[in-house]
Amino acid sequence: MGNSLKAILAFLPSSKCQKYILEDLEEMPVDKMVDLSGRQMRRLPVHICSFRELVKLYLSDNNLNHLPPELEQLQNLQILALDFNNFKALPLVVCTLKQLCILYLGNNKLCSLPLELRLLQNLKTLWIESNCLQYLPEVVCELSLLKTLHAGSNALRTLPPQLQCLQELRTIWLSGNLLSEFPPVLLDMPFLEVIDVDRNSIRFFPSLAHLPGLKLVIYDHNPCRNAPKVAKGVRRVGRWSEETPEPRKRSGAVIEITLDEKPLLPPAAKTEPE
Repeated sequence: MGNSLKAILAFLPSSKCQKYILEDLEEMPVDKMVDLSGRQMRRLPVHICSFRELVKLYLSDNNLNHLPPELEQLQNLQILALDFNNFKALPLVVCTLKQLCILYLGNNKLCSLPLELRLLQNLKTLWIESNCLQYLPEVVCELSLLKTLHAGSNALRTLPPQLQCLQELRTIWLSGNLLSEFPPVLLDMPFLEVIDVDRNSIRFFPSLAHLPGLKLVIYDHNPCRNAPKVAKGVRRVGRWSEETPEPRKRSGAVIEITLDEKPLLPPAAKTEPE
């Protein structure tokens, strides 16, 4: 099926066209997963919402900008992928899916997140990278079980102090933003394991040696004049990362990142909930 034909059919609302898009997917899949990534869809076939036991729904890389209210029927959904679409606002129906553990919203046109997001109290991983966020919505700080936050490639200049309320947060990815200083709130989060502030505008790094949980800090591609001090055994990725304490020689060393915590995953190979 060619992409051009898919695009035409995806725009049409008739049941026959939607069945063609679904490729005769009429019954609940045995693995309780539906992957409709890359189908050029402009609307989600409502028929999918009848699969009430569905656990994983991948809608990445389409042309979606809204979702049907019938999506609320999927109360067993744990993974929802809406990345690489055309959402300017998160459809409120997503906030009714209270079993969600992983939510992919990257590569859309989001400038904010609704207050109703606080209803997703089982959320552990949130991807909001590559959107239009000029600030981190404070509602994110109310997701008490959040462990991983991907917020890179936005226009963030600071982080809210309420972020320290996320006692379960272990990894935060902030690369490619507009941070001019290291976010002070991160200094009060001793449970963090991974901090990524690559590709920002940070000129000075405070000591991170007091953070007992820290395992990795990525600070490369900043106009900094010093390397952040860290405790023994903590890995640093950036200029002078091999040298402690303060660098005597500016070498511009870069270490390759191999950790699994920052995957560049295709839509069909998303991370599973823990």
